[in-house]
Amino acid sequence: MLNIILASKSKVRKEILDSHNISCNVEISNVDEEPIKENLLKEGVSPEIISKNLAELKANKVSQKVNNTLVLGADSVIDLSGELISKPESRDEALNILKKLNGKKHSLISSVCISKNGSMIWNYTDKAHLTMKNFSEDKLLEYLGKISDEDLYSYNVYQIEGEGRTLFSDIDGDEDTIMGLPIKKIKEYLELQK
Repeated sequence: MLNIILASKSKVRKEILDSHNISCNVEISNVDEEPIKENLLKEGVSPEIISKNLAELKANKVSQKVNNTLVLGADSVIDLSGELISKPESRDEALNILKKLNGKKHSLISSVCISKNGSMIWNYTDKAHLTMKNFSEDKLLEYLGKISDEDLYSYNVYQIEGEGRTLFSDIDGDEDTIMGLPIKKIKEYLELQK
């Protein structure tokens, strides 16, 4: 059995790996994402490249500490017509994000990277497209009232596997990608490593 390290504190990502019988230990990378995002945005980098870079940074940082072990880093961002939307840091910010997405189509980009001995050896980025229904501010507040702080700050403003599904009129893409881990491609790669 191949054992990997997951460089993420996301419970959902760990659950996805567990449900696919991929044995992993968790080692949080503690990469400070915001300044990196700001610098890349200033350079005019696309949300897709930002997601890929962050996944790689997380994997590489943890991978430098362990020898000959595969480390999986992951990052997900929302792309609203070229605008990068990150996880909220307050409930007010979460409400503002939902207002921005309200009635619009956006992309959710999930990137994964596998590193070994401090260097990336494989990466993959997938994109799903979601169209949010139109809600009144009261309905958005009611929705946010059902989401715990831990979930809100860990997984962005919607959890597609739970209450978040009710927000959308159309979901086009892989559900695992939306939850932050395009597992099919990861499994394909790991199968080759056995």
